Amino acid sequence: MRVLNRAVDHPLECEERAADPLAGGMMRGYQCGMVWGAALAAGEQAYRIHGKGPQAEARAISAAQRIVASFRAQNKAIDCREIAGIDWASPTMQLIALYFLKGGPIKCFRMAARYAPLAFSEINTAFSEDPIEAPAAPVSCSALLAQKMGVSDMHTVMAAGLAGGIGLSGGACGALGAAIWIIGMNSLKEGAGTIGFNAPYAVDAIERFTKCTGDEFECSKIVGRKFESIGDHASYVRGGGCAKIIEVLALTPAAA
Repeated sequence: MRVLNRAVDHPLECEERAADPLAGGMMRGYQCGMVWGAALAAGEQAYRIHGKGPQAEARAISAAQRIVASFRAQNKAIDCREIAGIDWASPTMQLIALYFLKGGPIKCFRMAARYAPLAFSEINTAFSEDPIEAPAAPVSCSALLAQKMGVSDMHTVMAAGLAGGIGLSGGACGALGAAIWIIGMNSLKEGAGTIGFNAPYAVDAIERFTKCTGDEFECSKIVGRKFESIGDHASYVRGGGCAKIIEVLALTPAAA
């Protein structure tokens, strides 16, 4: 996210720092943090180009779809647990030590260096395409959550591409990732000095979420299918889909 923001000369220090807990697939091995960060950066560009509203949200989702597809093609997987070979949900000290001894962090930095130019190209391609026939609002579950949490129009569009498990890919819930990110931003704005990977507010949001979903994280399993299109997802959200999850996350207390 930081690299892509600076590529367009639009750094967002608070937003970038608040994305830290999304690393390691929300530190549980789901979609790689590079995918979360790239989708948020794409959403920021969607807002600068298209402003607020359905067209911007649809563009953000479209860019996120390209981000997911290109990341998977380059790295053969999108989930951190497959890439790193560690189950971050219950890692042992031996596994973590082995990950570092094998140069895991260096491998991740190299992956980021390889992927950033590709992500930048995919985002630019998505925004150079003809206008999308955007469905009526709300277009994105994660953008709807952002609105309910009272964030700015820019942050709402930034969150939009996380819909349906990032770009409708069916992975770990985008609304959950958006909630963790938004609470982190609020924490930083209130004076928090650091954001930890396992920040208490992130753990709290996850606990609320899993109580609502029966310990299920992945969008496709919660919903029972993958969404076929942006319009399909928008129709589901407008029909009240995932309303309980969105309400539970929107009520998550601000970070201490």
